[in-house]
Amino acid sequence: SAAAVIERRCRTFRVPVHRWLACATQDITIQQWDSDEPIPRSELLAGVAGKHGLLCLLSERIDKEVLDAAGSNLKIISTLSVGVDHLALEEIKKRGIRVGYTPDILTDATAELSVALLLAACRRLPESAEAVKNGGWTTWKPLWMCGYGLSDSTVGIIGLGRIGQAVARRLKPFGVKKFLYTGSRPKPESAVEFQADFVPLTKLAEESDFVVVTCSLTPDTKGMCDKDFFSRMKKTSVLINTSRGAVVNQEDLYQALVSGQIAAAGLDVTTPEPLPTDHPLLSLKNCVILPHIGSATYATRSAMSVLAANNLLAGLKGESMPNELQL
Repeated sequence: SAAAVIERRCRTFRVPVHRWLACATQDITIQQWDSDEPIPRSELLAGVAGKHGLLCLLSERIDKEVLDAAGSNLKIISTLSVGVDHLALEEIKKRGIRVGYTPDILTDATAELSVALLLAACRRLPESAEAVKNGGWTTWKPLWMCGYGLSDSTVGIIGLGRIGQAVARRLKPFGVKKFLYTGSRPKPESAVEFQADFVPLTKLAEESDFVVVTCSLTPDTKGMCDKDFFSRMKKTSVLINTSRGAVVNQEDLYQALVSGQIAAAGLDVTTPEPLPTDHPLLSLKNCVILPHIGSATYATRSAMSVLAANNLLAGLKGESMPNELQL
């Protein structure tokens, strides 16, 4: 874990260690919320007071209230994530606080999960597995449990960043005929490997058999996949989202799935997280929902923890971080 890494590093520095929530620069005393469950807001606000560094997860909302509670001592925030939408970046920048994050490390794991989720949704794997358990499997039938294949298909990728490219790289051997992508700008140097065409969002929706969302959550991408977007998609198309839940308007997605406007969806991210067990999307057979496990391999989480700890320690010492977010 990140805490264990910090402990090991601090032993190397021959300084006393207590555990982490935040660190003091003089002796690197570490205070930890020692649970896998998110820290209660009151505990976070009390614990961060007067600290110089904060190591947080994406489950913690680091906003003005937390920054005010920390006070002027706080100089470094290290987040165990590549996404930073849980951080109030403008407020953090205003206060001159440095931010470390963990990009690249989770690219392969998230891309693998994206492909797995796509296959599960388009080939109806959870539905088929459930039929084996509940007696729905009676005999071989020509069209029973038929889905949609990748061979000779068009795949649209929203956000051709590191993860988007890694997804395309893994899908290409399946016989995908054409790749489309959209984003804030064309990326010809990245697209050339897949001969991917940069197109407007509307055209990507209209022409793609599979849409994979891997973009960052920004004001421009929030709610991007909405009623209008789904109305342009093919009735046989499948939507996959492994970015952030808020990129997809879930109410509009539910209507698109119920009405047959699109064939299926696979989500590894939702709004909120966890998704309430009575949420309408969970009642649909053509919607596969996972509990945000894109980076959930032992190797990936371990490497993320090491990087987050090293970012924090470098920042506390005033050195260059292995991965610092440029604000």
